[in-house]
Formats: sequence, C-alpha cells, structure tokens
Amino acid sequence: MLITAMNRLADRMDAWSPVTPERGRGSARLRVIGMALAILLDAVGGADLALAQETRPAGAQALTKVRFTLDWRYEGHMSYFMAAKARGYFEREGIDLVLDSGAGSGATLNRVVSGAYDMGTADLSSVIEFLGNNPDKSAFQSVYLLYNRSPFIIQTLKRTGIRSPKDLAGKRMASPAFDSVRKAFPIYAKAIGIDPASVSWTTVDIALRETMLARGEVDAVPGFELDRLTLMARGVNEDDIVSFAYADAGVRLYSNVIIASRKMITEQPAVVAGVLRAINRALIEAIDNPAETAKYTRQFDALVDDAVALQKLRILLRVIDTPFAQNVGLGDMDKTDLANQVNDVAAAFGLKSRPNAEDLFNPAFLPPKADRIPHKAR
Repeated sequence: MLITAMNRLADRMDAWSPVTPERGRGSARLRVIGMALAILLDAVGGADLALAQETRPAGAQALTKVRFTLDWRYEGHMSYFMAAKARGYFEREGIDLVLDSGAGSGATLNRVVSGAYDMGTADLSSVIEFLGNNPDKSAFQSVYLLYNRSPFIIQTLKRTGIRSPKDLAGKRMASPAFDSVRKAFPIYAKAIGIDPASVSWTTVDIALRETMLARGEVDAVPGFELDRLTLMARGVNEDDIVSFAYADAGVRLYSNVIIASRKMITEQPAVVAGVLRAINRALIEAIDNPAETAKYTRQFDALVDDAVALQKLRILLRVIDTPFAQNVGLGDMDKTDLANQVNDVAAAFGLKSRPNAEDLFNPAFLPPKADRIPHKAR
C-alpha cells in the first residue's frame, strides 16, 4: 500500500514539476520512491531496536552513549557493525552507540585523540605510525584485532608482463602518499627480495589509483583485497588482473583494529567490554551467515548494492576468519608478531620514535576465548 501511495504522489509531482534537461519527468518519482524505501528501512531498523528494548528489564538505567567512528564509509565489509547496531546488541549491553562513517585511519585517530569520538576502527600500522610520530598523544589503545591476516596487495594487469612479485623491480606504481600499503612496501620488497628504491612512485588521489592502472599509465598499484572490485568497476576484466598479497610473501602485518580512548578505558571499562561483546557477537554471526549480515548495510546507506555489499564482506572475512582466529579466537594478537610489526613499521615509515608494543594493545576487554572462536572451529 505504501508503494502504491507513493506512485500516486509521484504521478502528481511529475505533473507539477517542470521538465528540464537536468531534471527529467521521472525525477520526482525517483525521489518519492526513495522516500518510501527510507521509510521501509527505518521501519525494519525500528523493529530491531524495539526488540532490543523489549529484552531490557523494566526500570533499567539510562543507556550510556558511546561515539564510534568507522574508518570508511558504510560498506558491506563492515556490515557486522551495522548489524550489531540494528539488532540492538549495544542496547542490550546498556549502550547507546552512535555509529558514524569515516574517512580513513588518520581521520579515526584524530577524532579519538581530539575527544570527538570514544572508539573507532583504524589500521594498526597507521596506529603505530601515529604514536611513533606523536609519542605525547598516546590517548588511546587498541582493544580488539579485526584483520589478523594482512589484506594488503599489489595489483597489476597481464599486459604489463609482471608475472611474479620480483617483476615489480623497476616498474611504475601510483598511490596517495598517506597510503599505508605504499608505506609498508619496503617491508614487502624486503620479503620478495627486491630493492624498494627501484620502484618509481607517482603520488595521486586515491580515486585515480586504479584508473591509472586501467589506462596503462602505471604498471601496478597497492591496495586492499577489496580493491580488486574497484579495478573491475573501471572496466578491467577479472581474468586480466594479477595480484600479489603481502601475506603470501610471509609478511605478518596485523591490519584493522578497534581502538578506545584512554579516558573511556580508565573511566568506563565495563562499557568498553560491552561494546566489544556486541561487535564480537555480530562478527561471529557474519562468519556463520554473511548474506544475512550484509543486508544491514542498506539500513545505513539506501543506495548500497546488496550483491556488492556481500562480495565485500566475504572478501574481508578471509582476513578475519583465519586459522589464527580459529585457534586463539577473534580479537586477540600474538605478542611476538606485534613486536615485530612495530620494528618493521618503525624502519619502513621512518618514525621519530618506536612505540612500546606492550602498550599498543590492551586485551583486558576481550570477551572470553570460547565466545571468540568461530562456530565451525569449536
């Protein structure tokens, strides 16, 4: 009935709206149908939150507000955060979590350091770099590891003649200067046995990176595993893509982590633990049923393509649900691997100081190990 009513309203708006080259007769209809979709999605989300509220005991204390920033837009590979919010998992922990989209790891770190946000997601190498160059601003700690296998890759095309990682020597690559994958390239170059200085870099906006490769203006580009989809969106056939994973060369780099401000860790430790329990629960469910979890992306961005959202989630689950996670549990780190990463990043990034590895990660708020083991490994 809602869609029928919206279509009738759209017919009237089309009749009223002037037709111009920029604004066709169907524009009003699209706007109104978009409104209908938003209403429907709000209704679904509202049902989830209503269920969460019903599970809370009568007379329960007011929810504690937590401001949480993702490190990127609302996309499928982070849909378990959205699922946790929509399903009311934070509310059941007594938490009113504000889940905002982000603009990269650097933005997350600045938001948390400034006090604008309490928690967020960021790449661990970026965390190490920030603390190494700003030792007086250690206003946060990592509290949960998301990507225990590095998602860093180098992408090239068959026509470049690059068939193995060693063939990257002497080639042209493009990336933003702040790109953590580019900054970590010396670590990868050492692992594959080439001189990192032999590669010539062009500094470009991230939106142009894959475009330049598709046009043949460079020979290769760094990125995350997700960026295979970006390259395909630029018109490249999937069969023509050649990619090399840092992890396949033996590079042990942890990637995205959840960070919490020291203020929250000190003053509200139970809240930090509650946030992690809610996210961990949704992540376990995402591993069990990625298709169901990916659907929640649409509640935060109505224009999301469901199929693409699911693709992105499945790609990133490969670096989350690994033998390491199945053995030690989601969220945890190996102290030796962390210390080695600090040393490697300090050398490759040319840091002013070397952060204390022991102080980088605080596992005290992790849910019990039994709750962090993916179901298929239990």
